[in-house]
Amino acid sequence: MSEPTDIQTTPGSKMILTMVLVASICGVLIVGAFESTKAPIAENKRIMVERAVFKVLPGAATMREYAATAAGIQPMADGTVPPGGIKFYAAYDQSGALKGIAAEAASKGYADMVRLLYGYDVKCQCIIGISVVSMRETPGIGDRIITDQAFLKNFEALDVRVNSELTALANEVKTVKHGTKSDPWQIDAIAGATITSKAVGRGINESAQKLLPKLFPHIGELKP
Repeated sequence: MSEPTDIQTTPGSKMILTMVLVASICGVLIVGAFESTKAPIAENKRIMVERAVFKVLPGAATMREYAATAAGIQPMADGTVPPGGIKFYAAYDQSGALKGIAAEAASKGYADMVRLLYGYDVKCQCIIGISVVSMRETPGIGDRIITDQAFLKNFEALDVRVNSELTALANEVKTVKHGTKSDPWQIDAIAGATITSKAVGRGINESAQKLLPKLFPHIGELKP
């Protein structure tokens, strides 16, 4: 009977084994950290979105996520947007009545993308508020879209009615030169911040053109 052979480990093999062990431990720690922080991150994001929705739709107390599709409206229980769908938020007051709709819009500004949330009032078919989600515009110039009260007045009743065919907006939302606004679907730009002002108008128009023709015929389905 042959004698068992001793397995000799070289310094190189010991180093490889050590590296494999360290990598395995690090992997377990990373996965554990990710799993433990995933829920708090998701909850913080939900709270931020909820606050933004309530800001653009004063009086709202609760909200639900939906997707508007060519076939109608679908609740988004798991947060997944169906193919061809457009996400939006339905907001309700304390009594459970529909307060309005909030949706996202984005367009290229002077420095980067300007992303915002706008509130849509079903009764007037108009936008009644906006909230900037993120942007990197020039401080003191482009960021005036957040603070300039005259500019924000554009969104107290911005006309976004859908045409009779329910195929598009009756009038395209446009940003016009400061002081020349003449129609309720126009946005009066901020003097010196025209590029950022146009980004806001362009983003809202593109978003509303896609969402509202799909959404408007099914408004009655948005029960609490």
